[in-house]
Amino acid sequence: MLLLSALWELLALGAGMTVRARLGAAGVLLLFTLTVGMRARHHALALGAAVVLVALMLRT
Repeated sequence: MLLLSALWELLALGAGMTVRARLGAAGVLLLFTLTVGMRARHHALALGAAVVLVALMLRT
């Protein structure tokens, strides 16, 4: 359980650093919106943020 939690946090840290390096503050805001949408079970919000985030990551 501890190993899974540590692995999940390392993945989140890596994703956050990658998004911040490529997109700046807007990317971090989109990643935050995606996380909030998933935790609050607002599927439309999470899906919209994920689509925009992926589109911006592929564009740059």
